[in-house]
Amino acid sequence: MIVITGGAGFIGSNIVAALEERGETDLVVCDRLRSGEKWRNISKRELTDIVHPEQIFEFLSSNREPLKAIIHMGAVSSTTETDVDHITANNFSLTLALWSWCAAHGVRFIYASSAATYGNGESGFDDDWSLEHLAKLRPMNGYGWSKHLFDRRVARKLKENQKHPPQWAGLKFFNVYGPNEYHKGSQQSVVAQVFPHALADAAYPLFKSHNPDYKDGEQMRDFIWVGDVVDVVLWLYDNPKVSGIFNVGTGKARTFKALAEAVYRSLGKEPNIKYQDTPLAIRDKYQYFTEAKMDRLRAAGYAKEFTSLENGVKQYVVEYLAKSDRLR
Repeated sequence: MIVITGGAGFIGSNIVAALEERGETDLVVCDRLRSGEKWRNISKRELTDIVHPEQIFEFLSSNREPLKAIIHMGAVSSTTETDVDHITANNFSLTLALWSWCAAHGVRFIYASSAATYGNGESGFDDDWSLEHLAKLRPMNGYGWSKHLFDRRVARKLKENQKHPPQWAGLKFFNVYGPNEYHKGSQQSVVAQVFPHALADAAYPLFKSHNPDYKDGEQMRDFIWVGDVVDVVLWLYDNPKVSGIFNVGTGKARTFKALAEAVYRSLGKEPNIKYQDTPLAIRDKYQYFTEAKMDRLRAAGYAKEFTSLENGVKQYVVEYLAKSDRLR
């Protein structure tokens, strides 16, 4: 049995799909489905159970013997969420409780951290998880801070030789795009937001640059195809001796302009981009550059190449966004 928390969410549902495709038949999703459309992300899957987060520890206590691993993707993932009590309860306290349970019962634990832990990048994007390095990072929002807080707790536990899961891995996801993100609204990837404009032959508005070092539209991110993210998770699952905190990006930053242009060209159309001021509310917190340093994941043995921006965007547009059934 494998438990995937946040299994009906964007990355979680892609992990569930991939596990099913490779023949896993005992999959449990832990998530809040509420009254929206998120349930559709798992509507094609055969599942053993669906567990509400408030019942997760009761469920785990009753299913200790068959449980192989917990893949913990559940989180309050909005970078604009302002209820920090809500964020920390879900992203820190629950994650810490799951870690402790896995440590006590010898269950492997793979969890989602975030590139948001790096803040504005002034200390770089090195996934060094020493206490000294982590102490230098300054996340810029409650979401990033909550993820960083847990990474620091893990590093402290390891340094003090406290009991830990037999395998543990924290994954600092960079800018992920792909199917099953549609329930995220304004938090969807730029690819998903550009698509309807491109389909309608309308101009898509990117943010102007308010930094003299960057031209309009040339702000840069490490954009990564969700299929590559899933491949990293499955590789870790297949290599139980590998533990650590790892960046999950491509290692190559690209511009928002290049991303938007790729969407138009995937539809066989000429790019049509305009520019608007970055809102004042986020202007002083806006990141102009992110790029994952991938040395540690490579050194751990991960050898698969990452999908190029153009190929990933085309796959997303052609195989999902442009179809009537957009779900994986």
